[in-house]
Amino acid sequence: MEEPDARAPLLQPRGDGLTAKGRARRAALVEWWVESKKLWEIVGPAILQRIALYGINVVSQAFIGHIGDLELAAFSIAATVVAGFNFGFLLGMASALETLCGQAFGAKKHHMLGVYLQRSWIVLLLFAAALTPTYIFMEDLLLLIGQSPELSRLAGQMSIWLLPQHFAMAMLLPLTRFLQSQLKNWVTAYTAGAGLALHVAVTYLLVHVVHLGFVGAVIAADMSWWLVVLGQFLYVVGGGCPLSWKGFSMEAFADFWEFIKLSSASGVMLCLENWYYRLLVLLTGYLPNAEIAVDALSICQTINGWEMMIPFGFLAATGVRVANELGAGSGKGARFAIIVSITTSVVIGLVFWCLILYFDDKIALLFTTSRVVLDAVHKLSVLLAFTILLNSVQPVLSGKPPLNLSVSMDPIRDVS
Repeated sequence: MEEPDARAPLLQPRGDGLTAKGRARRAALVEWWVESKKLWEIVGPAILQRIALYGINVVSQAFIGHIGDLELAAFSIAATVVAGFNFGFLLGMASALETLCGQAFGAKKHHMLGVYLQRSWIVLLLFAAALTPTYIFMEDLLLLIGQSPELSRLAGQMSIWLLPQHFAMAMLLPLTRFLQSQLKNWVTAYTAGAGLALHVAVTYLLVHVVHLGFVGAVIAADMSWWLVVLGQFLYVVGGGCPLSWKGFSMEAFADFWEFIKLSSASGVMLCLENWYYRLLVLLTGYLPNAEIAVDALSICQTINGWEMMIPFGFLAATGVRVANELGAGSGKGARFAIIVSITTSVVIGLVFWCLILYFDDKIALLFTTSRVVLDAVHKLSVLLAFTILLNSVQPVLSGKPPLNLSVSMDPIRDVS
């Protein structure tokens, strides 16, 4: 009889020691990790850029809110109703460039990207000039529709100082889409981050050192927006896009009317989608305690809007990842990319949902120390939390921008 080998182990190893279920679980985790890395390479700069740019006006609103309740209400109306409506129109017009540049880049017609950029600049600057009277006659328009004289006067003053931002948008929106179509997302993110950092310092200097009040806060925002424009412009014309930027060209005036029709149709469409959001702030100004009502609503909308930059980033990244997978002929990969994106976005939404419910009215301390405004925000905090939670999944599922904060005005009406 053969003697057993004393060196042989009592238990024979089975591969890596994992069961079939364990190996499948590990493979799924590895696949999830790989997809998450691909997703965050796109989401990271997209979110950073959006949060930084949105943060410029958030910082201005915060400084103005600590000056006084009336100043905060006036800035909210000027920035949300007039500037916000015009921005929405210009943003819609710039979306036409997104399509044209994407097609040109995919077809390797790189020089046409620069032509489309210049054409978009011309069209948006012309329309920005046409919309200028809405800023100049803001006070008269508010008085005409029955807003209080004091609020109308101050909002009218602020709207004049917002004009430089208006023209900065006409330059920045095409630049951003031009760069993003070439996958240069980090350029837009870095310039936006630099603009926000400078804005905080300059706003503090002009408001608290030079004592310019709300005018200083708005001037600082103007400077910061134009700094972002300058940074991206210098990158483009300074050699950062050698294939797509060949210098200024008369080709920008070719097919001019067709471009105007395409851009203006997109602009009107976006305005029609968002008019109720702007109108809500305006209608709040008719309540008995208008200043407090507008302050509370604008604070909640600002917080909601700032957090919405995260779903916006996931919306953009999901579109890119799905397009990549479908282009590679992988429907399963596209479906998996959507699942990873939705799950990640919902987890982030749950975190912010908990934070809003936990901190309650304390979230408004960034903008004001007025007790009556804090109480009004407290009454809206639960609605704000659930709006943020819904926004974490809705854009990725629908492929559309998130919901706006459609706030019931009853809780604010009771504030006295």
